[in-house]
Amino acid sequence: MTKPNKKAVVLCSGGLDSATTLALAHHRGFVCHSLAIDYGQRHRAELFAAERIAQQLGAIDHCTLRIDLRTIGGSALTDPQIAVPESPANTESDTEPKTGIPITYVPARNTVFLSLALGQAEVLGATAIFIGVNAVDYSGYPDCRPQYLRAFAQLAKLATKAAVEGHLIAIEAPLLHLTKAQIIARGHQLGIDYAATVSCYQADPQGRACGRCDSCHLRRQGFIAANLPDPTRYQPTAPTAPKKA
Repeated sequence: MTKPNKKAVVLCSGGLDSATTLALAHHRGFVCHSLAIDYGQRHRAELFAAERIAQQLGAIDHCTLRIDLRTIGGSALTDPQIAVPESPANTESDTEPKTGIPITYVPARNTVFLSLALGQAEVLGATAIFIGVNAVDYSGYPDCRPQYLRAFAQLAKLATKAAVEGHLIAIEAPLLHLTKAQIIARGHQLGIDYAATVSCYQADPQGRACGRCDSCHLRRQGFIAANLPDPTRYQPTAPTAPKKA
């Protein structure tokens, strides 16, 4: 069991995975400080979702840090001239990790995020940073892979005053080896209202999902595989969610 009053910084994007991560950290007894990053993402509705989720899931506070990765570009999530990939495919294979690095990869994003979280954790005296990367992510995104997380944990041991003085800050990724269906099932057990989350790469200002991007497909198939109703709010033009067999 986690000792009482141990603090954690939880990276909270407003999506399904980070909401589940926050709920798990809180369930383990951490005093959770929720951290969102406004990095110039096109799906800005997730930032408002992050605030809602932090309140609903027991974070002691919520902070939004602002940087602008649009200056670097190179991703469909930060460059409006690069289209977000869409596919009419909606099969069981959508729940499986895919190979190759997609255009929705944001250069250096998790390195920047974890570095900012590391700074906040050191100031707060937190003993852990929680991040919601998982098996579906790490096949395609190099900064979600287990070896990357191990390397960043080693960096954290060398880069902070806290660690040098013997107060290590752990990097926790509780969803790392879970499928989307397993994540949803665990979150359902913890009472998460997934209707409050925003996963879509091109959500509208109301936070409604497009139903066509990879993130929408993975999320929808996750609910089907978990045998749970999909509470996602979709845009009027989104394809109809498939019925369970």
